[in-house]
Amino acid sequence: MLQFGNLLAHFHLPHKAYERAQKQNLKQLPTLPDFLQHVVKLTGLRKEDVYCNLRVPDQLQTAKDDINMVVLTGHGIYCMDVKPWSGTVCAHNQNWHVEVKEEDQNFTNTRIEQVEDPLKAVMRKTAQLCSHLKRSGVPIRSSLFFPRVMFLSPDCKLDEELMKRRELVPYGQTDEFLRSFREGYMGWISDALTPSWISGHLSYRQMESVRGILRKMGTWDVVLLHGGEQLKGDYQGCQYIALDRQDTETLEFSRVNILSAESLWALLGHVPQH
Repeated sequence: MLQFGNLLAHFHLPHKAYERAQKQNLKQLPTLPDFLQHVVKLTGLRKEDVYCNLRVPDQLQTAKDDINMVVLTGHGIYCMDVKPWSGTVCAHNQNWHVEVKEEDQNFTNTRIEQVEDPLKAVMRKTAQLCSHLKRSGVPIRSSLFFPRVMFLSPDCKLDEELMKRRELVPYGQTDEFLRSFREGYMGWISDALTPSWISGHLSYRQMESVRGILRKMGTWDVVLLHGGEQLKGDYQGCQYIALDRQDTETLEFSRVNILSAESLWALLGHVPQH
């Protein structure tokens, strides 16, 4: 299946052993669309105020980052990345370590994977979104942006130092965090009708302007491969397929197994370099 997002992307193939080792765990976790429904249900927010996989451009239009979930409220804009990790997580220098134990009938193997600091990453992307809104004519104070990292697996344990960070939402606190949106919802409605210079929050006009910009932001184009792997890219066109890109959301191939890897790359407009 070739599934399109809205606009932009770059090619990425999962390659780390850590990602492959987590497939079994991923099967037991909610998909992002399922989690989105859970978010809307618990928060009481409208679907048009929750956005998934927004690709955030930087000033040079070269950034290839995306934010898993952006939630617009009267209190501010929540930028949230979602992690399906399992294992014990701790910060180590400029990166994080994820300690994963693999148990077999005869032995237990402990593996430590080094991953990018997700908190620094989401804070960087949040700052890029703030700058993008400003460049688009909607300046919002940086204090009204709230970066968060949410962990979906009950098998993911944050160490003591990470648990102190309010920007990190472990599995056991996920529902409580989401319900906090509902508890303040009536207050957000009042704030939306009050000038922002009085309330210190987003006004109704600001929220409408932000919605307009978020709706225009791009997402990834995704090729879903047999076995669960994905190719994420920017659809360039193909001489064998005539379609209107703006009117097409999904292409499905009934016999994808006959397509070689080279054919899939060519389908996405890739030209081999010799």
